[in-house]
Amino acid sequence: MGISLRMADGELRRQPWPCPEGYNRPMGLLDFLGFAKSSEPADGDAESIRRIARRLEEMDPAQARYLAAFAYLLGRVANADSAISELESSRMEELVEEKGHLTREQAVMTVEMAKRQNRLFGHVENFLVTREFNQLSSREQRLELLDCLFSVCAADRSITAVEDREIRQIASELLLDHRDFIEVRSRYREHLEVLRKPEE
Repeated sequence: MGISLRMADGELRRQPWPCPEGYNRPMGLLDFLGFAKSSEPADGDAESIRRIARRLEEMDPAQARYLAAFAYLLGRVANADSAISELESSRMEELVEEKGHLTREQAVMTVEMAKRQNRLFGHVENFLVTREFNQLSSREQRLELLDCLFSVCAADRSITAVEDREIRQIASELLLDHRDFIEVRSRYREHLEVLRKPEE
């Protein structure tokens, strides 16, 4: 099993999934979101999580990894200021549901896993996940993600300076030009704290 990547010459080539140390099998969606690293959920939630997990694992592997990276990066920027608001979480769920063609229940669980992965392992996995998203996406999809990152942070009508810097960092890791960042950022000017006049 692997992923088909389109090379510069237009040829599609299969490449194996990257596996973290200690794994002897390709990573699935739940592994990628950190579910395998986390403790077993409480008994009341275990069956529900397993049921949703089975549905997610039925997805095409390339689509599943794309969605996992997409959800993770949304969580990364929402958690940049160490606080993910309910409005930000709700917006993440809407975007994951829309982009992943998931049910609401699946989207909620995917976002929850992504947020947990960010809290536990974000400091060591951020760049790896962004690199993975780069390999799985087109330029148009990377620009779409950039817009979604701003959309999540703007959900509570305030994009903090920390969130703004994190989005800029992600744009750089996605190998997008500075003018791409500025163009997308300009759509959210009214929510940028750094551009607001101090209250008198």
